[in-house]
Amino acid sequence: MSPAQRRAWAVGWLCAAAFLGAVASLRYLESRYQLLITDEQLRFERPWAALLLLAAPMVWLSRVWIQRLSRPRLQFSRASALKMNKVSWRSRFADLPSALRTTAIVLLVVGLAGPQSIHARDTAEVSGIEIILTLDMSRSMEAADIRPTRFRATKAVVRDFIDRRPNDRIGAVVFGVDAYTLLPLTTDREALRTALRGLQLDQIDGRGTAIGNAVGVSLNRLKRSRAKSKVIILLTDGESNAGNVSPSQAAELASAMSVKIFPILMGVSDTAPVQRGTGLFGRALFGTANYPVNPELLEEMAERTGGEFFLVSDREALEQSFHQILDRLEKTEIEDAGRMYTELFPAFVGPALLFLIMELLAALWLRRWP
Repeated sequence: MSPAQRRAWAVGWLCAAAFLGAVASLRYLESRYQLLITDEQLRFERPWAALLLLAAPMVWLSRVWIQRLSRPRLQFSRASALKMNKVSWRSRFADLPSALRTTAIVLLVVGLAGPQSIHARDTAEVSGIEIILTLDMSRSMEAADIRPTRFRATKAVVRDFIDRRPNDRIGAVVFGVDAYTLLPLTTDREALRTALRGLQLDQIDGRGTAIGNAVGVSLNRLKRSRAKSKVIILLTDGESNAGNVSPSQAAELASAMSVKIFPILMGVSDTAPVQRGTGLFGRALFGTANYPVNPELLEEMAERTGGEFFLVSDREALEQSFHQILDRLEKTEIEDAGRMYTELFPAFVGPALLFLIMELLAALWLRRWP
């Protein structure tokens, strides 16, 4: 095969692979997303990634250059003797793997650039609520009457609650002897989940339960809020026995700020099982501990602020309490809620991976086995 013929076959395979890749991506967009993509509805989240497109011609040229250097050479006294040789099918398909690889690289770069479809939302019903999750981290939260422990069950249910409130701003406050802001009001669900995932009971002083201080810090996070509804969800399992602000004072201030408090009391009695260690074969050993509760105090705080008090004794009741709170939270309709962005990268990454598999199979097919 002459150099001109070889170049023609190489360019032909590249054009064919590029055409097939474009068709595969467009068909994927049509079948998966049912979208009509125009230049006004398409954007790239990371357009700088297009610089990586320079890798495609480099891969192609390096392949051609390596083949030229590694090609065996024979000297003929007459060039006309070469024309008598038949062109094998291997020669015609020699550049197919390179064409598939180059097309796959282009598709991967387009996917890395973050293609997104833009859709305007004229009207959407979303929650105009700002919520502070106020979590007790006193030592009594290690009790195991709510499995696996009160604290771990609370974290799991709170994560589910966050996922169910996609349009609210949610913050978190933790408290023991004193109260601290874990995360201010935010719509970043991943930041909330990450912050909650890393919580451990020994991170703050848990020798007391400062409910008044906790509500005070929570109110401080809400004082600049302009939301129609402002809510504190107070999860605790004990009597208020620390802090310099009484729960009654905090509830009075919350009522003046039109903030509703939804207290959830974890545990129904003054005694609860607590893991004391593990046995010979790793089995948990439990004892009992005295953790006083005061449901009357929490019920009074709920009534004073227009919220509702919940008393839970197991994981199921805890989840049900959060579902009831969800049903009671008001909603408001917001005009022109902005734009929605649909991620389109699977339509390019999927065909690219398919082309890489095809390249591997083609290379094995064309290889000369001894």
